[in-house]
Amino acid sequence: MCRLLGYLGSPLQLDQLLYKPERSLVVQSYLPQEMTSGVVNADGLGIGWYHSTQDVNPFTYKNTLPIWNDINLPELSRYVESDCVLAYVRSATPGQALDMGNCQPFRRDRILFIHNGFIERFRQTLYRPIRDRLSDEIYQSIHGTTDSEHIFALLVNEVQRVADASLEKALSQTLIQLKQLAQSYQVNFSANVIISDGHSLVASRYASGSSAPTLYWLRDDPNYPNAVLVASEPLFAGNWHSCPTNSLLVVKEDLEVCINQF
Repeated sequence: MCRLLGYLGSPLQLDQLLYKPERSLVVQSYLPQEMTSGVVNADGLGIGWYHSTQDVNPFTYKNTLPIWNDINLPELSRYVESDCVLAYVRSATPGQALDMGNCQPFRRDRILFIHNGFIERFRQTLYRPIRDRLSDEIYQSIHGTTDSEHIFALLVNEVQRVADASLEKALSQTLIQLKQLAQSYQVNFSANVIISDGHSLVASRYASGSSAPTLYWLRDDPNYPNAVLVASEPLFAGNWHSCPTNSLLVVKEDLEVCINQF
């Protein structure tokens, strides 16, 4: 199970999220407290961020090293400032390749996507059925082999299929499709997802046939005023709220938080 982090709010340097908190992503990479499978998150890392003042497509930084061994990230994270950030540390599913093609965040135009979870026996079960639902363009855009990227492909397919589809609606429909496929093939899956377009965040805590991984949110902490954080585990002591199982959390541009139950 990976560890996820989403941030929307006042611009800040990346190291304020990645390194400074007591239980930062770096700490969670080697000493996670709430993982439901796996022991450490040593199979890579990824960060995606948006420019705070320019309306351009997001930037990403990825590595297959454990985050604690990446000597470039501390310098980069002191330089880069953003008001919208997605980040993760990876615990690879056994059998999945440890390469850049399988590193998140995945990106399509303005959309960034990170996922914590699994599809049971993915290559033997939903790999082909998911691909059969994609347009040729989206099918051809898949470069890696993970269940995560295929969930992302379903999401992008939904965004392109429905004109003016909101991120919330697109993620909701993606999870409904996944549940239908999983029930048809009698497999379990979990999908804690955080997506953004740079103006809002949408996150899911969702599972079918298995327990959903943990997901928390916090707004306007004294150390992070005018901001909302979403994380697999609390980054520090504070007024964190647990997202209900099978729910969508929407953080709007004005930082209003809405939770919708499936």
